[in-house]
Amino acid sequence: MGLKKRLIAAGAVALIAALTFGIAKTGMQVTTKEEEPVFTRGKETLYLWYTDEALTSYLSSAAVTYNESHDVRIVPVLEKGLEYLEKINQASLSGEVPDMYILSHDSLEKAYLAGLAQEVSPAENINLDELYMGAGLQAATYKDKIIGYPFYFETSSLLYNKTYLEDMAKKQLEAEADVLAAEEAQQDLLENGPVQEAEADEAMPDLDAEPAESADEEAVTEEEQQKIEERMKELLPSTIEEIKDFADNYDAPEQVEAVFKWDVTDIFYNYFFIGNAINMGGEAGWDVSLIDIYNEDTISSMRAYADLNQFFSIDTSEIDYDSVIDEFIEGKLVFTVATTDAVSKLEQAKEDGLFIYDYGITLTPDIDENRKTRSLSMTNCVVINGYSEHQKEANDFALFLSSEYNDILYARTGKVSAARDVDYGYEALDEFAKEYENSISMPKMIETSNFWVSLETVFAEVWDGADANLKLKDLSEQIRKQVTGHSFEEEYIEENQETEEVEYLDEEYYTQEAISGEE
Repeated sequence: MGLKKRLIAAGAVALIAALTFGIAKTGMQVTTKEEEPVFTRGKETLYLWYTDEALTSYLSSAAVTYNESHDVRIVPVLEKGLEYLEKINQASLSGEVPDMYILSHDSLEKAYLAGLAQEVSPAENINLDELYMGAGLQAATYKDKIIGYPFYFETSSLLYNKTYLEDMAKKQLEAEADVLAAEEAQQDLLENGPVQEAEADEAMPDLDAEPAESADEEAVTEEEQQKIEERMKELLPSTIEEIKDFADNYDAPEQVEAVFKWDVTDIFYNYFFIGNAINMGGEAGWDVSLIDIYNEDTISSMRAYADLNQFFSIDTSEIDYDSVIDEFIEGKLVFTVATTDAVSKLEQAKEDGLFIYDYGITLTPDIDENRKTRSLSMTNCVVINGYSEHQKEANDFALFLSSEYNDILYARTGKVSAARDVDYGYEALDEFAKEYENSISMPKMIETSNFWVSLETVFAEVWDGADANLKLKDLSEQIRKQVTGHSFEEEYIEENQETEEVEYLDEEYYTQEAISGEE
């Protein structure tokens, strides 16, 4: 799902949560308590709410496994619709309290202030830092309290066609070997003179002879493969500038239509450009005193983003994430920015015979050596309802679900666990986990809940030619007004650094000739 759909859902939740928050602020009673029914087996029943139907089979399996060895009964409950927090609140009011629920981390502040979430309380011998990745714990933190168990995450990384890079590495190594052989032959000629006819006859191989078996034939093959893999690492771009150089020098196969293409209409795939330059509430995303949108680094990074429109010429009216992944599967792209769902799509396409290449995942590229990037991430957490009467039991199951019963999470749901040391079954997902650890989580501040929609608009306008400096200034003033409650004017930043004049050739060059290496 693109971030637009996620944001629409989050926006609706924000409105509902804001109303709930208002009730909580007045000191009114948010919930009433009724006795939970006791099953004949003598087990307490705990209810786990969730909204994503893809989790149904997995959660049912986890509940059965847990029920067999614990003195409680876990019942997963699927609750669809946008008014999720409101339903949780209404259920708590009626006495049918969901003891736990799964919630996106960016709504944790709303839930906490409404009394629907509280600080987690694992057993004393449990070290959460050892169980969960740091990015997940930051996402689950509000005012220095961890108010949810990190469950699964989403982030974006650079997806590349590994087959194309391997072919390129082989060609380069072969060309270099040919040049070396020619140089050695020339040197031999200078030192020893032309080869005499009799010597040449002796040097000719016997075509009828059986090929001799070489004891080190396998070792030579391994050595060659190692050289190929080393060259592939050298060819794999680590910056946007290196991707541009790659595009200028790549002798592309006929089917390749673009070297680098991504969904420039979705903030989730664009945010990494400014992720290291912007600050929205600090690492944990809750501190309204730590907001820095308009600065020289952000402007510079956004300008670098805008320049790519002239280089790669991506038409925003004809692109979306799914179409980009389809093009990658067809071998039309070398690089793109993808989320974790791409792994299952590519593996399924391989199984169906639709994807005939190998692929790889690596960290999203920096802009250049001096301008670093940072991806955006979202984390879904298992939250303990502050009105549950079964706090200890709820904490125990939430910990089990998120940190123990996760080996089959991706296989059953397509979700990637936020726990440490999980065997995902795919090397690509290990690379996504590395990206996640370096990512910045979407903030959870109620006052800035519309920031992502506004930022996406800024990206779109800058891509189409609007001035990055002015757009970021306007955005910062808008967000600061929302946070402070009064008008705010940023001091205009004069860009002192010299801007290099770059002459771009026409669009056709960069979509066709540039990727094939032709002048």
